[in-house]
Amino acid sequence: MSTLELVQEALATVNDPELRHPITTLGMVESVELNNQEVKLTILLTIAGCPMRDRLTNDIESAVLKVPGVSTVDLTFGVMSEAQRNNVKTIIRGGKEKFIPFAQPDSLTRVIGVASGKGGVGKSSVTANLAVAATLTGLKVGILDADVYGHSIPRLMGIMGKRPTAIDQTFIPVEAFGVKVVSMEMFKPERADPVAYRGPLLHRVLEQLLSDAYWGDLDLLLLDLPPGTGDIAISLGQLLPASEILVVTTPQLAAAEVAERAGRIAHQLKQHIIGVVENMSDLPCPKCGELISLFGSGGGALTAQRLSELVGADVPLLAAIPFTPALREGGDDGVPVVMAQDNSPAVHAFMKLAEAIKVRPRSIVGVPLKIHT
Repeated sequence: MSTLELVQEALATVNDPELRHPITTLGMVESVELNNQEVKLTILLTIAGCPMRDRLTNDIESAVLKVPGVSTVDLTFGVMSEAQRNNVKTIIRGGKEKFIPFAQPDSLTRVIGVASGKGGVGKSSVTANLAVAATLTGLKVGILDADVYGHSIPRLMGIMGKRPTAIDQTFIPVEAFGVKVVSMEMFKPERADPVAYRGPLLHRVLEQLLSDAYWGDLDLLLLDLPPGTGDIAISLGQLLPASEILVVTTPQLAAAEVAERAGRIAHQLKQHIIGVVENMSDLPCPKCGELISLFGSGGGALTAQRLSELVGADVPLLAAIPFTPALREGGDDGVPVVMAQDNSPAVHAFMKLAEAIKVRPRSIVGVPLKIHT
């Protein structure tokens, strides 16, 4: 095999950092020339000013310099034409028109909406930390910040001000701590701008965020839902009928009563309620170790009990996340507590929750039964 053929093989091992497809398959390699021991390459980027240009440079040079007989790489970048970008979109979507991948019958991605009856229970913090914890267990995870009015995932994940890479009407989620993230905040002209959308437009926004993003292969997609039982909760049940719901509450009984309503709307939409998470639970006293109940007690267990009675099946209390200043500080600093502290009780609770989420309950719905006669 010639050196030029070996170079071509080496280039085929390099994936675009965002699209996760070989650059040769995407048509990004415009030309390859061999001059003695120097390889001259022209690589076409999907957009001008591609944020992954430096990483792509390192990956290409590393791969090509491993070829025997190659000592230097002269790399030049260009930009794809509209027709070439359209070809890229066709490749990454498998030749299909724009659609919601998670709504397809053959989708293997588990979609879980993280819901609460009211605001202020730490639903977004639970979403962010659960996503990172699930990633640490080996899952490929994404977050869709569906709280259009009160989006806070970008701050919690440390990606404020970052914009997704856009290829015409398709965009690539921003990645943080191994989690792919999409939020309405990424598309506003200014971060402080409010979002003032009415009901029908909210449905369209959720649909676009799900269909216009190139998520790639995900094991788990978490949707940080707005509090309450409004338009987004109903739209989720319509757009993703196979989605599941995780209900977040606090130990306070008043909060638990409201959280129950989030489970009830999910039940009405025929969504499976996988369990309850009690946030801001008892924390150990740093001096004596005695448990302190800042926000009362029993709310999570009460919510789980009432939802179990509602659906006629066990809705477990999957986790009780202790109240800890580190959890709040991690959110403010943009570093989820599961990344910052290994020995925190909150970290152990999130990791336990992630392991519980990894186990998908088996169902015989839609599975033909073998009847022997």
